[in-house]
Amino acid sequence: MTRSFQKLNEEKVFKDPVHRYIHVRDRLIWDLIGTSEFQRLRRIRQLGTTFLTFHGAEHSRFGHSLGVYEITRRVIDIFKYRSLWDDSETMIALCAALLHDVGHGPFSHSFEKVFGTDHEKYTQKIILGDTEIHRLLNEQGDGFAEKVADVIGKTYPNRLVVSLISSQIDADRMDYLLRDAYFTGVSYGHFDMERIWRVMRSQDDQIVYKLSGMHAVEDYIMSRYQMYWQVYFHPVTRSAEVILTQILHRAKVLYQNDFRFKHTPTPLIKLFEGEMELRDYLKLDESVIMYFFQAWQEEKDTILSDLCCRFMNRRLFKYVEFTPELIGSKDELTGAFREAGIDPDYYLEVDSSSNSPYDLYRPGEEGERQPIQLLMPDGTLHELSQESDVVGSITGMRRTDCKLYYPKDRVLDLPDDSQSKRKIREILGI
Repeated sequence: MTRSFQKLNEEKVFKDPVHRYIHVRDRLIWDLIGTSEFQRLRRIRQLGTTFLTFHGAEHSRFGHSLGVYEITRRVIDIFKYRSLWDDSETMIALCAALLHDVGHGPFSHSFEKVFGTDHEKYTQKIILGDTEIHRLLNEQGDGFAEKVADVIGKTYPNRLVVSLISSQIDADRMDYLLRDAYFTGVSYGHFDMERIWRVMRSQDDQIVYKLSGMHAVEDYIMSRYQMYWQVYFHPVTRSAEVILTQILHRAKVLYQNDFRFKHTPTPLIKLFEGEMELRDYLKLDESVIMYFFQAWQEEKDTILSDLCCRFMNRRLFKYVEFTPELIGSKDELTGAFREAGIDPDYYLEVDSSSNSPYDLYRPGEEGERQPIQLLMPDGTLHELSQESDVVGSITGMRRTDCKLYYPKDRVLDLPDDSQSKRKIREILGI
């Protein structure tokens, strides 16, 4: 029996630059948007440090989360029209779509790298913990909050619902490609989303695509590939991420060594101690982190002060390709940095980025995803790369890019007669 969820007396809409309008008709969705945990996403950028490369990339995870909800809502409507959807799953899917990123911390992945947090686990904690979100979901009874958390954790029994939120073509990816392309001002992330919707079908508990829509799927995959290499893995953005990571790491080390901060990072202390509770985590956003970065420019610790000045004023590290020859010289380069009084632990960093545009299913592998299946005219399913020459040529291909980041200005400011300066310049080719 399908449970009835309360509707709003009047539809609410958000004006959106990507989807034009985001429609909210359900009381539960409207109330979830109004919670403090969801409103916090306004203060977390969708693309972390990318705003230092593409100045328009100031959009938030709040807008992205609304976009994922809207795409999911529209796809469900299409499936309902084709009698491919069980309406009892609708609110579970819509809530999971809306809340899928609610556990992100400030600067997301850089933050996770230093403190060992996991935004998906925090999302589940927020859904199941002592939060406004949990109270609203729990009021629906029948283990509703647990079901939403299971969709986030990819353990929900209906794989069709999970695949709407997390698959090789899902509402999350569709929105962030279009939204990130819009706000960064690039053309790479555009694809024909409505055409993909038109060829979507449900079969064997998964989303499949009619053969006639194969070229729209190809276009989506290539758009995603281009966005990763032209935007998400941009070397300047990675330089900013390196500095941000080093700031957080330095602050953590200083705290653990009883350094007396002029501006004590009280909101971060529980993180430094590895004992952060959910209520403390939810107090963190990028305005908090940026306040301390601004204040720490005045700290007595020269490394912390310098790194914060670099981040706040966009004096980023330069980079060179981390070639096999440079790998062989890394120890020598590290020694030259130390001799020059430039701490290599904070000023010499190798950053590696890799991405596969399309993966076949590999059971048991981390981040495994089901392959994209094409629905043939005879009703059988063929895996995408079997039919597409374009996708077949890139299937399983993993491109990796390694760069060595360093403060070129510090190197060039060394005395001209410095042996370490000559050695560094010789190794780095500057």
